[in-house]
Amino acid sequence: MNLEKYILAIITTNPKKATGSTAIFPCETNEEMEFVAANLEAILDGIAHRLTDELYIIVKH
Repeated sequence: MNLEKYILAIITTNPKKATGSTAIFPCETNEEMEFVAANLEAILDGIAHRLTDELYIIVKH
């Protein structure tokens, strides 16, 4: 089996919304969340997707 798409990280200001075995990065503010998402996007060579006002995921396509 070859995985082509998967979630690399979850960035959130509401940790209750994120569970599982994927790396979760809790943030205090929206600005911090956006900063962390942008940096992880570059570091992990993934794409950041904002799902809600308090949740980003980094996905490998």
